[in-house]
Amino acid sequence: MAYIQKNYTYNPVLSAEENVLLDRLFKLKLSHMAEALEKQFLNPNCDLESFSDRITDIINYEWDQRQTTKFNKLLRKATLKYPEADFDDSIYAPDRQLDTHTIELLQKCEWVRDARNLLITGSAGAGKTYIANALCIAALHQQHTVRYIRANTLIQESEKARMASSSYDYVNQMASYDLLVIDDFGLMELDVAKCRDLFEVIESRDCRKSTMIVSQFPVKRWWDFFKDNTYADACLSRMTSKAYRLECNGRDMRQP
Repeated sequence: MAYIQKNYTYNPVLSAEENVLLDRLFKLKLSHMAEALEKQFLNPNCDLESFSDRITDIINYEWDQRQTTKFNKLLRKATLKYPEADFDDSIYAPDRQLDTHTIELLQKCEWVRDARNLLITGSAGAGKTYIANALCIAALHQQHTVRYIRANTLIQESEKARMASSSYDYVNQMASYDLLVIDDFGLMELDVAKCRDLFEVIESRDCRKSTMIVSQFPVKRWWDFFKDNTYADACLSRMTSKAYRLECNGRDMRQP
């Protein structure tokens, strides 16, 4: 379609007045509305519909396309492992042993708006990451900013920023997301310097933004991951205080 372009392309099938209207919509940066209006101009039966229905369709089309554009932009920045994750009837399978009522409530994303944390734990292969990504997509649909990152990658990026004397900028960047998801927590080594790096990220978000921690280890074992007891207490206090929890201990989804 011509409306992918920045400027309107004259349509010889339409009248001069119709082309002027479409051109003006383009100049007003309402290209999707122009596209919907052009379709009506080219439809010989469009007058069968009321003006109210026609203008509603035009406005809704512009709105929907803009929302889709915003969502896709947020989705790209979220760096999800499963960008097409969603919730289907499989979550209700008995052998998955999921708390589906809690999942349904979490999909509303009120916890993200309230800056509450979420801890997802369970056995390997139980679908923790997929569920986490599906919750991220639910948040993206509500225009929340999201970043998904593995714990090892977070530690490596933090260390790199520290070495480059840009820790302040990196921590501020990680603090800016409405929802930060740290996956595979526990599969990393935390010396004192890395404990400090992790603490700075967690502290920057505490009580201000939501953080989701995904781990195959139960919460009671997380304290052992830290090489420094002080940072262990400080980080875990901020991670777990008033955090919602979801356990995934059902069948291995990787198995046929």
